[in-house]
Amino acid sequence: MPRKLLLPYKSVFSHFRAPRGSHDSLAMNAARSGYRVFSANSTAACTELAKRITERLGAELGKSVVYQETNGETRVEIKESVRGQDIFIIQTIPRDVNTAVMELLIMAYALKTSCARNIIGVIPYFPYSKQSKMRKRGSIVCKLLASMLAKAGLTHIITMDLHQKEIQGFFSFPVDNLRASPFLLQYIQEEIPDYRNAVIVAKSPDAAKRAQSYAERLRLGLAVIHGEAQCTEQDMDDGRHSPPMVKNATVHPGLELPLMMAKEKPPITVVGDVGGRIAIIVDDIIDDVESFVAAAEILKERGAYKIFVMATHGLLSADAPRLIEESSIDEVVVTNTVPHEVQKLQCPKIKTVDISLILSEAIRRIHNGESMAYLFRNITVDD
Repeated sequence: MPRKLLLPYKSVFSHFRAPRGSHDSLAMNAARSGYRVFSANSTAACTELAKRITERLGAELGKSVVYQETNGETRVEIKESVRGQDIFIIQTIPRDVNTAVMELLIMAYALKTSCARNIIGVIPYFPYSKQSKMRKRGSIVCKLLASMLAKAGLTHIITMDLHQKEIQGFFSFPVDNLRASPFLLQYIQEEIPDYRNAVIVAKSPDAAKRAQSYAERLRLGLAVIHGEAQCTEQDMDDGRHSPPMVKNATVHPGLELPLMMAKEKPPITVVGDVGGRIAIIVDDIIDDVESFVAAAEILKERGAYKIFVMATHGLLSADAPRLIEESSIDEVVVTNTVPHEVQKLQCPKIKTVDISLILSEAIRRIHNGESMAYLFRNITVDD
């Protein structure tokens, strides 16, 4: 039996040798592969922003199914191939925050196991952002959520107006914290005819930096409300109040620490002149509106004849629409980072500013590897 001729390994594959430069072109093609945009929520109110973004990009929304089973579990099914592509998951946060978080985590993990190249979360309002500091025996939940998103497979996040900018340090991957202030400033200039007679108001000293930034850009005056009755975040922002005081606590002999005087709120005062002017209260989140309603009453007493409230994220929980309708507030202006169509039907004072333009441009630039500096022109730390 004749012996078969065995060719060396190199000689067998020598005629398949790639031409010079082909490896570079393959790498370039991989780097410039396609992208898809998915919505991590299937309800009509939450997919509205995703549809606006895809229309601006000239793309179609990715095919997926997100639903809740009868036992309450979340199920996500990806209906098309995503191998080697940049995937952008748009997740707006409705009232059921925990379900929205699970939808995002499960979709990110499904895309990761489907061999997506990059998974970028577009989360205009980042949930649990108010729980970013240690409070007594609590926990920093925002840090936990950042770790969960990284473990699920996200490689990048696009968000807007984080409650605390230091939250970006919780993540092990890049975070682009966009700003809504250019859109809100444009609304003031175009929709408030006599805005030159306005004054920018911070409803607490904590919001003074943001209000000062608005005032400087619009060349307007600044007022600050000081001495509000409710507790602020600064009252319990770390664990130094823990453990609680015990009357009969045993003290080590010779250990006498200086006694810390308890905080006492001063009487409510308005620092700045608002008499005969339009008052524009600015903040990042408007959720429970009691503090805004109380601030509006104070400004009315001080002589303001019109009161606007402007915020990036309009959560408007509980009875917020009814309280706004019955209050001295003339108009509440928020962006569409959070769906609030139901609240608008309940209260015609609520107006919406569309921010899909900047989100779609951020998606385009990240996919094409372009600089994001253009989206942060003239943006300062206080914005």
